[in-house]
Amino acid sequence: MPFDFQPTLRGEHLELWPLRPEDYLDLFAAASDPLIWAQHPSRDRYKKEVFRDFFRDAIASGGALIARDARDGRTIGSSRFHGYNEERSEIEIGWTFLARSYWGGLYNGEMKRLMLRHAFQFVDRVLFLIGPENFRSQRAVEKIGGVRAGSRSDAGGRESYLYEITASNFLSS
Repeated sequence: MPFDFQPTLRGEHLELWPLRPEDYLDLFAAASDPLIWAQHPSRDRYKKEVFRDFFRDAIASGGALIARDARDGRTIGSSRFHGYNEERSEIEIGWTFLARSYWGGLYNGEMKRLMLRHAFQFVDRVLFLIGPENFRSQRAVEKIGGVRAGSRSDAGGRESYLYEITASNFLSS
């Protein structure tokens, strides 16, 4: 069975849907806070012209998901599946962000658990590439069971910390 890069996933607090071109304005509204990107390698992603490229890449990736608040349908962020390797039985989850009013673990944790549950139907290992200065994301991945397993260049060629979660560790927790 081929990996489904754009499933619809529903949790108690949020829903994930395939990202579509008509989602641009709502997603930009969620992303336009400079503090969201303060620890990110692309610190200026809150700017419209920079975010436009990020959004285009997300659409072109075929693996981007938009996150909406399950209570009111409000767009609160996005994430993406990337780099599926059937032979190594792994995929990356990344490019995740949430509007600041949704920080604190509840929404990010649920988003990642939904994506992990989906991914582990197809692979044995999920990877997260996180910038060395992105301490917030490092802690968030560690909270859901991510273990630092070295470093690797990300899709943009920047050196990143490599975190992983295996199916056996996730499913036993």
